[in-house]
Amino acid sequence: MSITKNNTLHWHLLAAAIVGIWGATFVNTKVLFNSGLTPLEIFVLRFIIAYVCIWFISPRKLFSKTWRDELIMVLLGITGGSVFFLAENYAVGLTYVNNVSFIVCTAPLMTVILGIMFVKSIKATWSLILGSVIALLGVAIVIFNGSLVLHLNPWGDLLALLASVCWAVYSLLMKRISHQYSAVFITRKIFFYGLLTVLPAFIFDPWTATSAMLFTPKVVLNLLFLGLIASFLCFVLWTLVIAKIGAMTSSNYLYLNPISTVVISAFVLDEPMTAIAYVGSALILAGVIISNK
Repeated sequence: MSITKNNTLHWHLLAAAIVGIWGATFVNTKVLFNSGLTPLEIFVLRFIIAYVCIWFISPRKLFSKTWRDELIMVLLGITGGSVFFLAENYAVGLTYVNNVSFIVCTAPLMTVILGIMFVKSIKATWSLILGSVIALLGVAIVIFNGSLVLHLNPWGDLLALLASVCWAVYSLLMKRISHQYSAVFITRKIFFYGLLTVLPAFIFDPWTATSAMLFTPKVVLNLLFLGLIASFLCFVLWTLVIAKIGAMTSSNYLYLNPISTVVISAFVLDEPMTAIAYVGSALILAGVIISNK
């Protein structure tokens, strides 16, 4: 292994760990759904927690160097925050979770497609294409778990596709800006603009959560995990990962998402880990290794 590969190995391992945590958030979100919180409320609460936390370590500089960079920060808050999470969460209410998970996990392929189209420095390689296809096949096997019947709802599936495109755009924008500002500063801006741009949604989906509901131990613990770990910590580290190993390489690790979801839900939600899920997980791992070799 070369010196360069040795220097980047820990960033690849960190990317895999972050995606593993994000895979667990599906379970946390489902627990909060069952506790009576809406998708909008869950998003706002987790981002408020993350935003408060990041102020303790963030530089006190309020704005970016240029208005153009500030506009990119707004777009990051929309594509990686408000629109992404709302599209994903509301899609679950309109169509099957399996469909949503599969479509959202096409984000790495969307990143590749948009990157080749709009970023001159990004070139497709056969290993990247082959690994992406193998990993995507593994995602399909894990998510559908052997089911051959797809129940589609056009609006729900379109929202899930919107979430996938949002994350692809987020990754490419992050590639452009991540070397110009610190990861903490960028992440703070994402949390702020994510919260700011989601406020109009309350016109259509008013707040209903009560204090009695919010301060139950189960809700508090799950919100703290989503806010402190999955949002505050993981978003900062993911910004660093993109800066170190690139937007397309880091995005490919999102294919690992279903593995942690399946494993954790087997323990927390008593959902069985089947043989077909093991096969799918193996294909996902193989695809990621081929893509990032």
